[in-house]
Amino acid sequence: MPVNPTFPGVYIEEIPSGVHTITGVATSIGAFIDFFSQGPQDRAVQILSASDFERSFGGLNTHSEASYAIQQFFFNGGTEAYVIRVGGTGINAAAVNLVSTVGGATVVATLTAGSMVGGTVANNPGVWGNNIRASVDYGTTSTLPDPSEALNELFNLTLSQINPVTGQTVRSETFRNLTLRTGVINSATDVVNQGSQIATLSNVAAPPARPLATGTLGTTLPAVPAIPASGGVMALTVDPDGTGAHIPAVWNATITYTVAPTDYAGLRPIIEAAIKSAVPSAAADPNNPLVSPLIAGAAVQLMGNGTAAFPFRYRVVLGGSGPTISPNATIAINDTALSSSLGLNAGIVNVQQYSLGINAFVAGAQQPLAAGAGVGNDGAAPGATQIIGLQLNKTGLYALEDVDLFNILCLPIAATLGATDFQAVISAATAYCDARRSFLIVDIPQTVATPAGMQTWMTQNDTLRDKNNSVYFPRTLIPDPLNNFRLRDIAPSGTIAGLYAQTDASRGVWKAPAGTEATLRNVSQLVYTLTDGENGVLNPLGINCLRTFPVYGNVCWGARTLNGADVEASEWKYIPVRRFALFLEESLYRGTKWVVFEPNDEPLWSQIRLNVGAFMQSLFRQGAFQGQTPKDAYFVKCDGETTTQNDINNGIVNIVVGFAPLKPAEFVIIQIQQIAGQIQT
Repeated sequence: MPVNPTFPGVYIEEIPSGVHTITGVATSIGAFIDFFSQGPQDRAVQILSASDFERSFGGLNTHSEASYAIQQFFFNGGTEAYVIRVGGTGINAAAVNLVSTVGGATVVATLTAGSMVGGTVANNPGVWGNNIRASVDYGTTSTLPDPSEALNELFNLTLSQINPVTGQTVRSETFRNLTLRTGVINSATDVVNQGSQIATLSNVAAPPARPLATGTLGTTLPAVPAIPASGGVMALTVDPDGTGAHIPAVWNATITYTVAPTDYAGLRPIIEAAIKSAVPSAAADPNNPLVSPLIAGAAVQLMGNGTAAFPFRYRVVLGGSGPTISPNATIAINDTALSSSLGLNAGIVNVQQYSLGINAFVAGAQQPLAAGAGVGNDGAAPGATQIIGLQLNKTGLYALEDVDLFNILCLPIAATLGATDFQAVISAATAYCDARRSFLIVDIPQTVATPAGMQTWMTQNDTLRDKNNSVYFPRTLIPDPLNNFRLRDIAPSGTIAGLYAQTDASRGVWKAPAGTEATLRNVSQLVYTLTDGENGVLNPLGINCLRTFPVYGNVCWGARTLNGADVEASEWKYIPVRRFALFLEESLYRGTKWVVFEPNDEPLWSQIRLNVGAFMQSLFRQGAFQGQTPKDAYFVKCDGETTTQNDINNGIVNIVVGFAPLKPAEFVIIQIQQIAGQIQT
């Protein structure tokens, strides 16, 4: 009833129905741990496609087994996965110190490869960071974002990631109207570190310090424009790599126009066109091919607003792209009457782009970190220590602590380790999967290539048997895009995990991920072609076989857990039975949390029976259990028999759920009998 009815009339009260719908959890969220080209280290990152993986972790890498496994996971039906990047000793992030003057010593900011994750700066080490470029310009707006700022402290920052092979820009980010001042809305550290996926900013100096603009920055222009006459010539000197060793002849840029511009903005495109069409003074200059693309892609920018605080000035940058274009290229404009009138003859000559990962001083307003500390390095291959990590610090395997749910763990990198390290990694992963109600697909080393070798390996690793593990033989051969599509030997876990996902989606987690429908996509060959007899030797040991059949191609032909050896007689012999049980456990665990702190008596017990029973009935209708009727298929018991008075006194409610699992028809026996042929009437 309403708490306080105060006037005659009708009162409406909503009465709880007692229905708490239990939703089945996902069953095929993958998890992969390995070294990758890039990406946050020791962080579980959700990816939903191969494109996500390429954007966040750099895609395939010849030194990363899991990069191929992830590709196979999505090829074979996977839709969601978590990826954890680990690194070995020597791994290092690329960085560069920015200064305010060419060749200066005062650092105003440090750029480091990687994004800000969990309050950690520079968590994305590796060689990839050596291909990050940064451009700075002063073409900011004339409106100050904060009253405490001045126009001469603002700058724009553009960050670009370059493909080292093609020289093309992979991705680019631009941040405008930044200041090195802290505590304001356009603080560079806040804006860049919260918004960039390429680099982070640190060690900033106090304003009016700011990084020197890249390119050639002209001097202040008079407030009243003095437009030069048409036909004037500027002499350009271009250093294509910043070393001074390949400076060609002077290039002449001639300004031409028919209608004189009236202001600096109108003059800007005319200057740009003149530079783009500049010609070398010496026709036989051998360095012309190095300079031509730089000149042809040059651009001129007008900065300032013409006020005393923010006067006009020109900035000239070179163009061009490709692996042969150096970011350290410079353009100097010699002293002529024309260049003097444009404020370019005494301009500050700087590199075209700042480069992260420089190991030695390069002419320009950039400096290496001490002793090459800012050079990106992939380091050594991660070992067992890095793969397992520390649960306290949530590193390695335990980065999955921040993941709400994962179902299938793949560690193809473990198969590349020595026997002792392999067992350490798999043992830790098995224990963790048991605790998280997840399933581990164990990969075999590349050296295990025959049935006899597989039997020996299994004997040596019998201690790794677990109801939440499975193993497959043989390994697979897939086309390698990084090696002209030649076949590469890879562990099958990623392919099988994708097959699990595809089967779960099309048939349900209770269906064995095996059979003629379980085709291994993008698998050209198997390392070993098994016969029926060899299959018959491995199957009773709990080893799942991958087979090649005419018409059907390469398929998965086994569905046993590592507790599925015949001699064990385990109730968790089959993968679909075990994975279905894990699905039920996790779904009921999450779906009954509403019970906590409810009054522990028959009304609660009846609600539990109602809600859990409704969930089990929905699975029965999907064909998840044996039995023709619900009574034959499952039961839900929660009453005075399961929960005694002593349990009630201790705050315990006991729910007993039983189910009759579907088990795969592993052996199909067809009996044939010859009859006499008489027709009975």
